[in-house]
Amino acid sequence: MLFFVSVAFAACQDIEKSERPDDLIPEDKMVDIITEISLMQSARNFSKRIFENTGIKGKEYIFEKYDIDSVQFKHSNDYYADNYEIYQRIYDSVKQGFERMKVKLDTLQQQERRVKDSIAEAKRDSIGTKDSLDPEMENRVDEISDSLIQEKDSLRIENDSLPEPISRDQE
Repeated sequence: MLFFVSVAFAACQDIEKSERPDDLIPEDKMVDIITEISLMQSARNFSKRIFENTGIKGKEYIFEKYDIDSVQFKHSNDYYADNYEIYQRIYDSVKQGFERMKVKLDTLQQQERRVKDSIAEAKRDSIGTKDSLDPEMENRVDEISDSLIQEKDSLRIENDSLPEPISRDQE
């Protein structure tokens, strides 16, 4: 029994670490790539049919966007995986990025609800205070609706690298 434990222990000592590749992807770029790969996989897992209908080819799209290839990504990923502290730092940055995205999304959803509520309130007010056939009042409600919709659109997250999300009711 002692012999087998000694052999197993000795065998574990010769694990080779990946050497630093010449074309190593920088940490900050690796954070962006892993973030997008995670988003892409989540989108595909959320609704595979809708994702496939977009025509996006997952990793190929990301590799082209960041001007890398699968071999370069694999070598860089292997190198970072062998260096636990760096890899942990990369994944902590990815996690923080997701948390920031969630805060932005929550903020946008709150603002969208507020816009819809404002539009509904403006329509209720116009019906309650004036005759609904009054064209001047209808024009005013339309102006308020348009301005609130423009405000909502201006708050959208800019520079998203992925296409607009498709809601489940569009499936």
